[in-house]
Amino acid sequence: MPLVTTTEMFKKAYEGKYAIGAFNVNNMEIIQGIVEAAAEVKSPLILQVSAGARKYANPTYLKKLVEAAVIESGVDIALHLDHGESFEICKQCIDDGFTSVMFDGSALPYEENVAVTKQVVEYAHARGVVVEAELGKLAGVEDEVNVSAEDATYTDPAQAVDFVKRTGCDSLAIAIGTSHGAYKFKGEPKLDYARLEKISNLLPGYPLVLHGASTVIKEFVDMCNEYGGDIPGAQGVPEDMLKKAATYGVCKINIDTDLRLAMTGAIRKNLIDNPSNFDPRKYLGEGRTAIKDMVKHKIVDVLGSNNTL
Repeated sequence: MPLVTTTEMFKKAYEGKYAIGAFNVNNMEIIQGIVEAAAEVKSPLILQVSAGARKYANPTYLKKLVEAAVIESGVDIALHLDHGESFEICKQCIDDGFTSVMFDGSALPYEENVAVTKQVVEYAHARGVVVEAELGKLAGVEDEVNVSAEDATYTDPAQAVDFVKRTGCDSLAIAIGTSHGAYKFKGEPKLDYARLEKISNLLPGYPLVLHGASTVIKEFVDMCNEYGGDIPGAQGVPEDMLKKAATYGVCKINIDTDLRLAMTGAIRKNLIDNPSNFDPRKYLGEGRTAIKDMVKHKIVDVLGSNNTL
């Protein structure tokens, strides 16, 4: 079976009030762990490639690994470009066989964001590819996304309607209080559900996206800290908040930091517990298992997309 777009999976997610996990991938073990988890709990997947991953692993290698995962698992998988910073990058990924691309023009003036997003949409739709866009700015640091708290801005509901209408984008990433990376809330974590509900009501049936939605699971933070690291004050989005967001039309939730923490913690533990080991299959295998366990938890207990294939 071939790679798929997100169109059908988002339609089902919206109607079922659950979300699809969009997991960032960088190498074979990460892909295997994610896909094995999804296959076991019967969930569709979005595997997404960031600018950093494209530089590190090469888009061709990653695409072939994802295609192998489709063949081996039978899972419905969309291959998505995360945070494409220009029309040219989006075009390249479309031409390379990605089934979904994100153009991130959130740092641009509004009219320029509209114009470039529309250009990407026209090119993508002519080739059967779907487009995610972004309106509003999330704070935080992840790969090549770096926005200070002072520069972060929440998505304006009326502007979101105008943006979707003028660009024709298939989904929209909005800013309601999440943040990229191991987010540090000032005080109690909070998402602007009133803003989310208003956007959803103004765009009925339309799939919304949350970036920066890793929970920063304490188990893996503690493991990283115990086995040679220091991740002070890391605090993510509580899982019950993400579950609630899915009831307001959020059909795609991005998860990256939790993957990094799970894999890093497991590898550090394996190397320290087994100092004579120099076989990468053993410590990378531990990382793959940690990824798998974490993704199964996310799908079943947070996203609710299990048993939907």
